[in-house]
Amino acid sequence: MRKLGARLNAGATSLYRHVATKDELMELAVDEVAAEIHVPPSDSPDWRAAVTEAATSFRATALRHPWLSSVLGQAGLAYLGPNLMAFSERLAALFTAIGFPEPSGAIDAVLSYTIGMSSTEAAWLTTVARSGETEAEFINRLLPAAQQAAAGHDHLAESYADAVAATTDPVKVRDDKFAYALEIVPAGLAMRLPD
Repeated sequence: MRKLGARLNAGATSLYRHVATKDELMELAVDEVAAEIHVPPSDSPDWRAAVTEAATSFRATALRHPWLSSVLGQAGLAYLGPNLMAFSERLAALFTAIGFPEPSGAIDAVLSYTIGMSSTEAAWLTTVARSGETEAEFINRLLPAAQQAAAGHDHLAESYADAVAATTDPVKVRDDKFAYALEIVPAGLAMRLPD
């Protein structure tokens, strides 16, 4: 709170007139960012595309705001802000329209995958940023050590040999990795839909 007060040219104590705790401040910040997440309308003609679009938008938001994933699970956050409530309502409407008997389970499956991947990716990108290198440079520097460590582990050695592609277009590699599993989640959820 002192650091924020200094950045705003205000005393930390004056901030407490607006928010009671750091947790409350973080909840407001999370709610503000939630306004950036797009969820397609519940009457979207292709439900899998709509779910994919919502998850992809969440990921993009989490990568624009790498701190987001780290605070989503903090105790004290009630997620009752207007933007988060609107986001949750749009998801509930979408999954209800799709026909899931218990939409919250399907929503949890999609969000668990999306938040998990986004958290890992945001942490990776934060590490890369701290290095002062581009992502491709960072991978190029680490790849020889990773390939050496994988020697003697057949499956790992093969995957690290293929990782050279990540040095030319790491963003595409991350996008493809996210999209690959995101195709699996709706396919699995489809098995839960009533006939």
